[in-house]
Amino acid sequence: MSPPIADWTRFSNLQGSALRAEVFKVIQRASQLLQSGEPDDPAILEAIPRLVELLSKRSHELVTFKEVVSGLARASGLWNYIDKDNADMPDTLVAEAVTSDELGGITFHREQVVALNTLLSGKNLILSAPTSFGKSLLIDALLITGRYKRVAIVLPTIALLDEFRRRLLSRFRDRFQLVMHPSEMPGAGAVVFLGTQERLIHREDLGQLDLVVVDEFYKLDPSRKDERSVALNAAVYRLLKRSKQFFFLGPNIDNVAISDNARWGFEFLKTRFSTVAVDTLDLQSVPNKRQRLIDEIGEEANWPALVFVSSPDRANSLAAELANEMAVSDLTSKFADWLSDNVGPNGLLSRSVRFGFGVHHGRVPRAVAAKMVRMFNEQKLPVLFCTSTLIEGVNTAAKTVMIFDKKINRADYDFFTFSNIRGRAGRLGQHHIGRVLVFNEVPEQEALEVAPTVFNEDEDLPDEYIVYIEDRQEASRSEARVRDLRRQLEVDDAELRLLSPIGLKSALELKEFTGAALEDGADLIWQGVPQYKQIEACLSVISRIQRPHAFGAWSVAQLTFYIDQLRRSPTMRAFLLDRDRDYKGKPEGHDSIFKFMRACEYGLPQYLTALEIFVRQRQPLANYELFIGSLSSWFRPEVLKELDEEGVPVQIAERFYKNDDNKTTLTIRLEAATTADDGRLSAFEKEWLADVLHAR
Repeated sequence: MSPPIADWTRFSNLQGSALRAEVFKVIQRASQLLQSGEPDDPAILEAIPRLVELLSKRSHELVTFKEVVSGLARASGLWNYIDKDNADMPDTLVAEAVTSDELGGITFHREQVVALNTLLSGKNLILSAPTSFGKSLLIDALLITGRYKRVAIVLPTIALLDEFRRRLLSRFRDRFQLVMHPSEMPGAGAVVFLGTQERLIHREDLGQLDLVVVDEFYKLDPSRKDERSVALNAAVYRLLKRSKQFFFLGPNIDNVAISDNARWGFEFLKTRFSTVAVDTLDLQSVPNKRQRLIDEIGEEANWPALVFVSSPDRANSLAAELANEMAVSDLTSKFADWLSDNVGPNGLLSRSVRFGFGVHHGRVPRAVAAKMVRMFNEQKLPVLFCTSTLIEGVNTAAKTVMIFDKKINRADYDFFTFSNIRGRAGRLGQHHIGRVLVFNEVPEQEALEVAPTVFNEDEDLPDEYIVYIEDRQEASRSEARVRDLRRQLEVDDAELRLLSPIGLKSALELKEFTGAALEDGADLIWQGVPQYKQIEACLSVISRIQRPHAFGAWSVAQLTFYIDQLRRSPTMRAFLLDRDRDYKGKPEGHDSIFKFMRACEYGLPQYLTALEIFVRQRQPLANYELFIGSLSSWFRPEVLKELDEEGVPVQIAERFYKNDDNKTTLTIRLEAATTADDGRLSAFEKEWLADVLHAR
């Protein structure tokens, strides 16, 4: 990598001929590097957006350089920076040739075209590229060709599912059916399945796929210590077995390790191609880092700014502290009022938002988090305190990223994670030059090799993955392991897969504890709707292998109380306001009830399913199915949860729900309410709904 082409900070103080002379030197140096250096040298690549930004700000002084800068953009491969109105004919023709009118006039750069050509030749591709590369555009470009009729896209978070859904609907609503929720069934035409690994692994209606896309593919490596890695590998295995082609994409990977007898071949494309430049400010030696953070956040030139911190509590407390220091927006008061009225007036969330500070982490309700990101991208919410949840693909238009902490929860992040956080600074078309403020020591740079479980030999794979392999050889070690598990747990293959999410070692312990509890007379044998004591009895057994804290409660008694109150509350709003009023803990943990809400969706249902399997071994009449299904949708109609994932808060949708509603009928009613004189919606809520429903 070459050193920077210029000291770019000097240009703001130059005028007239002095400025033109320095710009000429930069262009000359970039041209020399293009002749002698590597084609994706970051020193060259970052010069192009910096020059384009400079020309846009000082156009009257630098107008004569517009054509030559477009020439540099063509030569470097950053064809998206060619100024078609001022470029010469050859450069303009290149830009026109790689511009897609069907995708809104987007111009691709050279490395995007390389990746597309690889995929369109029928090869499997694993792409490693920086955050600003424009990887998701490649998926859209593949879909627009019409070659892929049945596609599955695996995404790490539901927030990213909704972002993809909105984008794909805006471009392909007439070409593809989008299937995102378990209740949605694919038709006979072209279809795109969008899902997390936990959802796609259980779909039996995928059929023969033309393409499988896996975003953030580094999560396939168990060494990344992601607890969902086994489920992801198992889901990808099942998808690849029924697909003609695959496309994995992610950031900053140096190599992909595979076994000698790997089932699937692929091309690996690693590129440093980035479409934005980044200025990095090292603040490690600043004596009062907290005060410096406050000072930098108060600078409007840094907005919109992401502030990375280690945990949800940390994000909440810092956002509240900054709200006590200053106000950075006067466009968020209506959102703050809504949060106070529908989530609770006593927590930190509504107060922070009122003064222009948002938070984004795993406890924030999905529709609220999505609203935060939209307002941030619209520059109505200038500052967003976030944890690692926001680096997993959700697109933000951040000009500045302030990396205030160096941990994720209690562990130091590595250079790979640091690079991903830093890569959130800048956005093509909005902020050609991003800014990164680093408050702690940067992790030592090291090459990252990803070793997906799905590419390894079966004999070396974890039991939780082996149970999903459908073509095990009768005499193989993997089949022998599965037979032994079936014998120990006294289950069939289907039940083994249901036990896999909690871990098969934990399942063996749960089986033992269930038997002991039944012998002691625990009230675990019930059907349909359980009584309070029956819920508590079930949770008491589950707590032997998983603490209530993992489900958002301090004790079995509190967890039972939460579940009972959730099912008895007439509305979600009433439940949340009651919890807001009764909360007695630390202020930064006031929103911990949302950890419980997430556990109702995923966590508690898996443990209850496992418990039911072992109870039914003793008493086949036991049946938890109705209760588990109701719990996973918060004891509300499933359609309300589905719409919440698509950006419509339950607190709004439940006002309009009628007993015979499906998503289509409820959505039609909500759309009508946005333009009607309906007292059930405030003006802010009408605007919120119109924005969300317009993307359907």
